[in-house]
Amino acid sequence: MENVNFTLNLFIEYLQIEKNYSEYTIACYKHDIGEFFEFMEREQIEGLQQVSYSDVRLFLTELHQRKQSSRSIARKMSSLRSFYKFLLREKIVLENPFALASLPKKEQRIPHFLYPDELEQLFVVNDLNTAIGQRNQALIELLYATGIRVSECCNIRLSHIDFSVCTILIYGKGNKQRYVPFGTYAKEALERYIQDGRQQLASKAKTPTDILFLNARGGALTPRGVRHILNEVVEQAALSLKVSPHVFRHTFATHLLNEGADLRSVQELLGHAHLSSTQVYTHVTKDHLRYVYLHSHPRA
Repeated sequence: MENVNFTLNLFIEYLQIEKNYSEYTIACYKHDIGEFFEFMEREQIEGLQQVSYSDVRLFLTELHQRKQSSRSIARKMSSLRSFYKFLLREKIVLENPFALASLPKKEQRIPHFLYPDELEQLFVVNDLNTAIGQRNQALIELLYATGIRVSECCNIRLSHIDFSVCTILIYGKGNKQRYVPFGTYAKEALERYIQDGRQQLASKAKTPTDILFLNARGGALTPRGVRHILNEVVEQAALSLKVSPHVFRHTFATHLLNEGADLRSVQELLGHAHLSSTQVYTHVTKDHLRYVYLHSHPRA
């Protein structure tokens, strides 16, 4: 088989430089395309030019047999379609066998969110006399106050925060910028952490950084670190829930819509490029309306 890895590296360069995709998105592309390369080896397909539409159908069948979700399959097919589109542009192949493949319809998953009483339990367990407790409190207050993605949260620098108007400059997908407001609870938690806890953590660092959220060694907190912190906070709160950073994002959007915020404004705050990405939350608010009806109407 030809040197497919060299071709993949060209594509990754294109995603980084021309498309300005995030590291996470690029990692997904690499994983999806790498999986197809393994399939090519098993099927003894000599090179990218030799892949046919029947090979694509066989690959699809294999993914279904492995019980992969339609959402996961759709992403893989989309990644490979983009990869071959790039190969066509660069004249590495003569046709795109993935262009004819129909993508499986993604199942519409209703986002999981937290109720106010569950949130309250998370907000009261952190020891605000410690640097770690102050950081954790600031972290969960900010995630709920803004609905930002975990990658966006880990990239916030001190210079991005404007306390005078309570806004943060966020660098989202494709490095797109947006300003996101935060409220008084988040402001109080952030100020306490920056003035006290963060300084304690920063003193342990070998190299100074102006990244907002730091780990116990004074380095920048990673998305994986944030997930670990949330697991610990949930355990301390004795909640039998699985709470990821994205659950805070879902909760932020759901609570705004439940309180009457319009869909376009929520789209802007979340940094969604398409309104359809935000519309999934309307299903949640319908559930909320039914809950209110059943618990409030005398003859429900």
